[in-house]
Amino acid sequence: MSELSAAHPLTPYGWDSGFADSFAPHAARGLAPGRIVRVDRGRCDLVVEDPDGGVRTVAADTALVTTGDPLNIMCTGDWAAVDLATGYVQALLPRRTAFVRSTSSKRSEGQILAANVDLAVVAVSLAVELDLGRIERFLALAWESGAEPLVVLTKADLADGPDVLAHLLADTRAAAPGVQVLAVSAETGEDIDVLAAVLAGGTSVLLGQSGAGKSTLANVLAGAPLQEVQAARDRDGKGRHTTTTRNLLALSGGGVLIDTPGLRGVGLWDAESGVSRTFSEIEALAARCRFHDCGHDSEPGCAVLAAVDDGELAHRRLDSYRKLLRENAYLAARTDARLRSEMRRDWKQKQTVGREAAARKRGGGR
Repeated sequence: MSELSAAHPLTPYGWDSGFADSFAPHAARGLAPGRIVRVDRGRCDLVVEDPDGGVRTVAADTALVTTGDPLNIMCTGDWAAVDLATGYVQALLPRRTAFVRSTSSKRSEGQILAANVDLAVVAVSLAVELDLGRIERFLALAWESGAEPLVVLTKADLADGPDVLAHLLADTRAAAPGVQVLAVSAETGEDIDVLAAVLAGGTSVLLGQSGAGKSTLANVLAGAPLQEVQAARDRDGKGRHTTTTRNLLALSGGGVLIDTPGLRGVGLWDAESGVSRTFSEIEALAARCRFHDCGHDSEPGCAVLAAVDDGELAHRRLDSYRKLLRENAYLAARTDARLRSEMRRDWKQKQTVGREAAARKRGGGR
């Protein structure tokens, strides 16, 4: 990092020499750099350098960089070139990472949730039954984004004793190989200092379902009640979407955090490599299969199935792996005409083989 970027007032918000280099052409036009802290209905709030050497938040119009591509619109975490005189964002700097999920619409579109994130924090409430499959889904998207995942089990004070908490931590770590897992409590302060130290100095995004305690956790980490908090429903532990927009908050221990609304649906979006990293132990086993295109179903010499039989690999992990791969392939087929055609041709071939096998079994096949 250069001395110029290190001394920049926006450095605590993630500004560095790399972004400074990308911004150089815009600086020559008299524009100012700013980080988007909130986007809402064609307007955005940005933190920019103040004339006195500090920082301030300004509002700007986003109309000049609005596109028809849902993945190319500005979002919280983006770095922008803004004209402070006219109040318009003129351009976005290239993104380093982007957390994207598929929308719930039938158009198979992607939705970007946060940009330029270093850590993707998956918040999971211990007030309800642990859903390892959902954690794996979040991790696949987190790895795919380019950010490093971190799983945080919230409301640890509600776990039924230290032995139960230890068991929940062990199960989560087994579902998140290579990922740090922490259990914290905003109520008691348990390991909040550990989490704050992990998040210090970088940009994090807080992800999870409603009721996971994200807003409460964000307030504790920010050292101020910046986000509105509502109680989760007793019957299922789900919240009521207290946070309705994605907001970038400065943390008291250093770094910034993007708090997001609760996510009911977490659809994959072009996340094949993310799925591979989430299930890295299965990928490693697959390399030892007899056939390079082994489907880990009933093929002879399948190292994955052998690991399941030996108890080395949990069958639940294999089922989850298969499910996410199928979902990702289906979405890709919906958005890629060529791949869709190939899948249809493959299905027809399998149907033909199946019909021929059935005919032979009946004794009337050719």
